Amino acid sequence: MQTVDVLVVGAGLAGLHTARLLALRGLDVIVVDRRRSLTTGIRTTGIFVRRTLDDFDLPDELLGPGIRDVLLYPPSRRSPIRLTSDRDEYRVADMAAVYGHAREAAESAGARVLLGVRYAGVSAGPVRHAGVSASLVRFAGAEPVAARFVVGADGARSRVARDLGLDVNRRFLVGAELVHPIAPGADAPAFHCVLDPRIAPGYLGWVVDDGRHAHVGVAGHPGAMLPGVRRTLDAFAADAPGRPAPAGPVERRGGPIPVGGVLRRLACPAGLLVGDAAGAVSPLTAGGLDPCLRLSELAAAVTADYLRTGDESVLGRYDGGALRSRFRGRLLLRRAFAGIRSPVLAEAAVAALRGRAGRAAAARILFGDGSFPDVPRLADSTRSA
Repeated sequence: MQTVDVLVVGAGLAGLHTARLLALRGLDVIVVDRRRSLTTGIRTTGIFVRRTLDDFDLPDELLGPGIRDVLLYPPSRRSPIRLTSDRDEYRVADMAAVYGHAREAAESAGARVLLGVRYAGVSAGPVRHAGVSASLVRFAGAEPVAARFVVGADGARSRVARDLGLDVNRRFLVGAELVHPIAPGADAPAFHCVLDPRIAPGYLGWVVDDGRHAHVGVAGHPGAMLPGVRRTLDAFAADAPGRPAPAGPVERRGGPIPVGGVLRRLACPAGLLVGDAAGAVSPLTAGGLDPCLRLSELAAAVTADYLRTGDESVLGRYDGGALRSRFRGRLLLRRAFAGIRSPVLAEAAVAALRGRAGRAAAARILFGDGSFPDVPRLADSTRSA
């Protein structure tokens, strides 16, 4: 049985980015994922916001053209509100290629990425192996690993979180999306958003393209998505605004989206959570790519300092309660959004955004920089502690 410093469960963007940062700090890191290929099981549209593009090094060739226009449609689909920024606010990525790039970066830093390995559980208490205190991590059909620390990057319904006794996500949206090729040379891309509780109760339907593919999706509260997410998506896609004529095969994506905010208890002496497992998703916009990268920076700094010093007080810096306080306004707006249950109310909500104040508020949410706390500063304070 081998011993490692850190075992990361989940080879999504959060897990791979955390693994890379830990490996760069000289730690022995293994990443496991039950998928045999990172091109399967993609759940996200891949929309990166301007703040992420400014702060993180994402290869330009993996990103679609910049998007400056957002169109907000009421249930009637008539007279959408167009919001235009003077900067590129969004770019939609080829997520299969992004995951491949993140894997290559993690492996170049020294982390080992093992696919087709299914996590089966972690010991309730520490064990001694090779002279160090570690957790015994079990896998289906593979030898266990003794890990000094476990990072749960295994998604919204994290099993690692449950096994470590950490908080778990309890509030979700469920989303589904169709991806299909589009003809090159189409009009400049825009982000089309439809507020209609009949198709997306508590959230919205969307159409956006990455220059090569159109993404048509819906998301809403699971209990209200009737007669089912897939049928709702197909009905929406049939006449979705801004949808070009499809060509070629269709790819389907989907999965749960945690919208309860960052979880309070994110870390313990055996491990911590990142990405969707940590609830690192904007409660209002349901965007998770920017939060997962930022939280991974803090997670890596805290993990490295804890393993170096053995001081459990270091883990207190990975405080979900402190991060959660930055989301109070968005959590309140999430509850208000969830209360829009009829098309009449949705029409009224969109009408309220047509005035100057409403448009300014919408632009602040859609084009603002406050989607997630600036955690690299906290990471720096952790290293100096």
